[in-house]
Amino acid sequence: MFIVENPFALLSAASEVFTPGVMKTYIVLMILSVVAGTLFDVWHKKSAKYFAENTKRGKKNAKREVSSGERSGMLVKTVTNEVLTSSEFSNPKRRLSHLLTMYGFIVFVATTAIMIFGYAGDAAGTPTLLPLLWHVGAIMLCVGGYWFWFAIRVDVAAEGNPWYRIAPRADMFILSLLATCTFALLWSVTGASAGLFFALFVASATFLFTTVIWSKFAHMFFKPAAAFEKRVIQADGSNEGLPGDFDLTSKELQEKFPDIPTYMGEKPADMGPGIRREAARHY
Repeated sequence: MFIVENPFALLSAASEVFTPGVMKTYIVLMILSVVAGTLFDVWHKKSAKYFAENTKRGKKNAKREVSSGERSGMLVKTVTNEVLTSSEFSNPKRRLSHLLTMYGFIVFVATTAIMIFGYAGDAAGTPTLLPLLWHVGAIMLCVGGYWFWFAIRVDVAAEGNPWYRIAPRADMFILSLLATCTFALLWSVTGASAGLFFALFVASATFLFTTVIWSKFAHMFFKPAAAFEKRVIQADGSNEGLPGDFDLTSKELQEKFPDIPTYMGEKPADMGPGIRREAARHY
């Protein structure tokens, strides 16, 4: 059954061109491409400089010192909440879609590397679990990714634009990601030969990993750093130089800002977080 067979070993056995050595070289080149693209993105967008300056500015405006123990706790919360469970998504459908896509991608990429580097020349010796996970990971990614593309994207769900409206820079990551796993599954189902689906699989994967500097790929590495930084600046009181939450009915605050009672009365209505008055169905 194809779902428990190593497709890369089948390809290697049937082709004199796509040997285990060629496959390993390709994987290494793609890893180097992602690293180079991410580093270029950091340099071009000055992301590292921004984080360094923001941290320095936060320390200057901090109202208290955040201990190393607190920082460790914040790091754990960042990993468990923002990274592992994507708690920043208020929309449960968007969150589930993201988790399916993320974990599907991780499983798919990890098992691809293991099967190529460990078992590309030994189809019989490949543990059954590896190709099973490879197929499950690809299916998870397709379910989450196509769900996002057809129903959840903000321009589709909120703005009413058709699903086939493509913004090249914004959509190249998700489209190449979907194409990679879709053609990988079709390639495996049709016998894992060096045919059309294999060519499309390799082409889409190459596009995915070599366009990091233009796509949202590097964003995956910046998100955890930004989430951790946000926790720190909230804990030390710097809050990026923004004002805190105030009680508009407070006499002290009204004396400090006399325009509040002038424009809103001595007992201003509680406006609350207006964005939560609408169901969270967007980004």
